[in-house]
Amino acid sequence: MTKHVYTFGGDRNEGNATMRNLLGGKGCNLAEMAGLQIPVPPGFTVTTEVCTLYIAGGQKLPEDVKAQVLESLKWLEGNRGRKLGDVENPLLLSVRSGARVSMPGMMDTVLNLGLNDKTVEGLAKASNNPRFAYDSYRRFIMMYSDVVLGVHKDLFEHEIEKLKEKTGKKLDTEISAEEWKGLTVVFKGIVQKELGKPFPQDPIEQLFGGICAVFDSWETDRAKIYRRLNRIPDDWGTAVNVQTMVFGNMGDDCGTGVAFTRDPGTGEPYFYGEYLINAQGEDVVAGVRTPQPITKFQAEGTGHQSLEEAMPAAFKELLATCNRLERHFKDMQDLEFTIERGQLFMLQTRIGKRTALASIRIAIDLVEEGMIDSNTALTRIDPDSLNQLLAPVFDPKEKAAFKKNGKLMAKGLNAGPGAAAGRIALSAEQAEELAKTGPVVLVRIETSPEDLAGMVAANGILTARGGMTSHAAVVARGMGKPCVCGASALNIDVKAGTVNVGDITLKAGTDFISIDGSTGEIFAGQLSAFPSEVNQVLVEKKLDASKSELFQRFNKIMTWSNGVRKLKVRTNADTPHDSDVARAFGAEGIGLCRTEHMFFEGERIIAVREFILAKDLDARKEALKKLLPIQRQDFEGIFTAMNGLPVTVRLLDPPLHEFVPHDEAGQAEMAKVIGVSLAEVKHRVEKLHEFNPMMGHRGCRLGITYPELIRMQMRAISEAAINVAKKGIVALPEVMVPLIGTVKELAFTKTEMLDELAAVNKENGSTFSCPIGTMIEIPRAAITADKVAGEAEFFSFGTNDLTQMGFGYSRDDSGSFLPEYVSKKILEDDPFQSLDQEGIGELVRIACEKGRATRPGIKLGVCGEHGGDPRSVKFFHRVGLNYVSCSPYRVPIAILAAAQAVLEEKK
Repeated sequence: MTKHVYTFGGDRNEGNATMRNLLGGKGCNLAEMAGLQIPVPPGFTVTTEVCTLYIAGGQKLPEDVKAQVLESLKWLEGNRGRKLGDVENPLLLSVRSGARVSMPGMMDTVLNLGLNDKTVEGLAKASNNPRFAYDSYRRFIMMYSDVVLGVHKDLFEHEIEKLKEKTGKKLDTEISAEEWKGLTVVFKGIVQKELGKPFPQDPIEQLFGGICAVFDSWETDRAKIYRRLNRIPDDWGTAVNVQTMVFGNMGDDCGTGVAFTRDPGTGEPYFYGEYLINAQGEDVVAGVRTPQPITKFQAEGTGHQSLEEAMPAAFKELLATCNRLERHFKDMQDLEFTIERGQLFMLQTRIGKRTALASIRIAIDLVEEGMIDSNTALTRIDPDSLNQLLAPVFDPKEKAAFKKNGKLMAKGLNAGPGAAAGRIALSAEQAEELAKTGPVVLVRIETSPEDLAGMVAANGILTARGGMTSHAAVVARGMGKPCVCGASALNIDVKAGTVNVGDITLKAGTDFISIDGSTGEIFAGQLSAFPSEVNQVLVEKKLDASKSELFQRFNKIMTWSNGVRKLKVRTNADTPHDSDVARAFGAEGIGLCRTEHMFFEGERIIAVREFILAKDLDARKEALKKLLPIQRQDFEGIFTAMNGLPVTVRLLDPPLHEFVPHDEAGQAEMAKVIGVSLAEVKHRVEKLHEFNPMMGHRGCRLGITYPELIRMQMRAISEAAINVAKKGIVALPEVMVPLIGTVKELAFTKTEMLDELAAVNKENGSTFSCPIGTMIEIPRAAITADKVAGEAEFFSFGTNDLTQMGFGYSRDDSGSFLPEYVSKKILEDDPFQSLDQEGIGELVRIACEKGRATRPGIKLGVCGEHGGDPRSVKFFHRVGLNYVSCSPYRVPIAILAAAQAVLEEKK
């Protein structure tokens, strides 16, 4: 028969910390503490496997499980010398959840189980404290009715408030035994009225009701949402821990509290926590009473009495126990404890949740204290949490006040971490103008490449449409700007110049809006934001590194990571500034330089439009003559910034319609520039219209149609490299052809490029050469990678488009349905945020294998947004890529993830 119930404590301890998957985090740690002879109230754990059986069986406990529960209860009764339901000296139980990983507050608990109209009298007599007994009974009726029977706790709280109002009492601790006794009668009447049946008096019925309620709470909406946010599998289930009750509410020599072995907010090595005298555990977290600080250090200046002062002997034992547990588990611990008549009991220990700031400090401190090595420290830091160290942040107190005052307007997707506040600009032009006199937030229904100047000028970007890989999100992350996308609650009226949600209407140009790109929150008004110390040291260079402890810790994590990782990390950058930022963060080159982003600044767009709207080849060549020196100058700046590091340049990629003016004023301007009628310009713009431009005339198709465009770009790249070499700069460009589906597209383009390169070398008397490769972003190219590798010296996987074309999802429009797909488990994740390893990842793997078969030394990289996603980075390491490329501000995240990928292989 399968064992479903494991005992802990007392004379029979059947578990330990290695049994987390079976006993859950709480259960295995209780057993581990019991094995260490730490005072743990004995009990038993019903395994996580039973949760799965219970749900699959239609919310019914299997009979063999019931039998094992009753057998373990019998052992517990013998161990404690008391029986559940005994009217003289009853055994009371707590019933708590315990998943493999901590899910604080997401599942249910029942305390004081076993009380009824008879046993409460026995408890009063045995404890010689009727007030404590009836306080415990009213707590049990409230909690059991809410958790198990579905009678909302507010109905009971209302009666308590009525009693206080009637008697003039303010605190629960002031209520007498007789008053609590009277309320238990009232509470049972509420249950009878709400359910049409009495409150259950049978302790065994209560026990199985509590166990089933904890399993049921695994399936609540809040638990499902938490699992989705934290990537916890639904089939893990939760264990149930049934434990002997110990009481912190028996009098002033009793108490309960929560403690951390280090500060979870800052990581400082101080014992930290809160407690209450004469209380049970839920009082500390429910906000019914204000908890007090545990240590004298915490209490200093607060006017509160610390536990250290109130119960010095119990505090001394607690401190010693907590220090022992931290050394045993080799990590910061989050603990719950109860003191019953001066005796300490430990109810739980677990790895404490912490901020990114605390996470890094604790990891480094534990290395320096000799508890762990640097590799272990790296595995304990969530790479994504580094965002918190790099992004500007709002003042948390001010933010809380804004929420309280109704200034939280809406919530969108947290597409670009950080905080930004500024006056509202509804167009790129308005953003540029407003930015001359103060901070700006660009608010758009959605952005396009034409908005680039406004995005550069803005402090943050907010859109009503678009997902995590929309234009706004990708560009904002590349710039390191806060961004919130897909905030569909916003009503943006460009004509009226307003942004509206409900009763809040803000005026563009004058009113301020604040966006939190780390949470997706949008506030009416101006919140205060501060740049991170890491940014001040590396990017702004306004802070001496030696004066920033935060930067020094960040730098240590990067140094450790660089000593472990095998995968190179490059950046996606289009300007010298972006290149400088990325290099400061540790980028080892540029994996994606998008040449089209160079065309949207100042007067350049006019020359591009001249090229697009030209009547014939001669007119196109004249337009390209204007663009050549501009593009050459940009490349010189980038090559100088990346001196000695590779720069992968992607030839022009987006559809032509993105470059042309669609408003009459812009079209009239173009008509004047190229000397044709407005009607002619309108006609040519209309001819460029495509039904599906993302799969239309773009990428390599532009160069095949207009070879002179390829030649101009190849000339600009090679001449820039030759020019900077004369100044001692080592330029290492790699030229990448986008969007090929067949090797012949690459072969045609490559021939034109090499021909132009030969002409440049002849003119300059030089011998410059550079690798020519391609982006693998169309499934056909991946499947035929063996043929493509015959022409390509490197592959760079454009996973944004590969995902788009592999799934058949538009990355800009899929935000309307992908959240539903994820919530309904049709997809595990949004595939634009984290690579679909089963499908799109398989295309990557096939292309790698086929490419290497033809060209064994082929360089393999990735330049889609997945290059900055930690789980995707680990996949790219496993399939053997040489590098990943990501936004400048995600470079440190990719570096840490690449190190973790190596360490995970060694497990």
